[in-house]
Amino acid sequence: MSSGIHSAAKHTVKTEWFMGAVAAAIALAAMGLGLAYGKVERSSLHQKLYGWAAAVVLVLAGAYAIIHLSRAIGRLVTRQSNPGAGATIRLVTNGLGYVFLIIALLAVLGVSLDHLLIGAGVAGIILGVAAQQSLGNVFAAIVMLFARPFVVGDHIRIRSGVTGVLDVKVLGIGLTYVTVMSDDGVLRVPNSIMLGAGIGHLKQGAAPIPSPPPWAPPVPGTQNNAPPASAPPAPNEKTASGTAASGTEDAATNSGLPPGTPTL
Repeated sequence: MSSGIHSAAKHTVKTEWFMGAVAAAIALAAMGLGLAYGKVERSSLHQKLYGWAAAVVLVLAGAYAIIHLSRAIGRLVTRQSNPGAGATIRLVTNGLGYVFLIIALLAVLGVSLDHLLIGAGVAGIILGVAAQQSLGNVFAAIVMLFARPFVVGDHIRIRSGVTGVLDVKVLGIGLTYVTVMSDDGVLRVPNSIMLGAGIGHLKQGAAPIPSPPPWAPPVPGTQNNAPPASAPPAPNEKTASGTAASGTEDAATNSGLPPGTPTL
């Protein structure tokens, strides 16, 4: 029974590859014919028909190829790595495929790509600066996909300046977060933190390190709100009145007046 299910799944993946490859070949052929014989602007009627027909075939076949090829690649990565990695690579493949499809469509329609590429570059820079943290998590997910420091189900130890030392079990790997189970519950750690942390697998039978206790604010009146304790005066230290009196007597003696004479 299990062998039949495995063969059916394998046949499904082969079908995805075949359908995606055929659709990609049709899309490439449509793009080539459109660039060679089709022209939308300032052309005859049959050249416009060639151009628009090639554009329609390119869009339909290209989208069909992107869907099936990304699905096949995702299943392949899922088998070799883990389900979270397969979903990540499928999303990345979809995005890149549609970007190339739009560029090919504009080329077939005769739209100048110079200004478009300049605008796309400026927009990419602005988007990269605005979404730096999110894009960092996505690229970290891709790096961990190929490096494979851990997979779903592993018991690992994380050493990071942000999280400290944690012993956790990996529950899932997504596009932006790694979901782990610690001794006090489920924790979602950003991929960029996981990529910059030291990660090692726990030995069998090793006692996990407990999570640090949560930070609690100080109780009012126990630290900064308590008045400072005044130190007792030293035995040879003079009081304020004694210091003032001795200072007055010293001033009178230095001025040549008898003691007890008031001075200004």
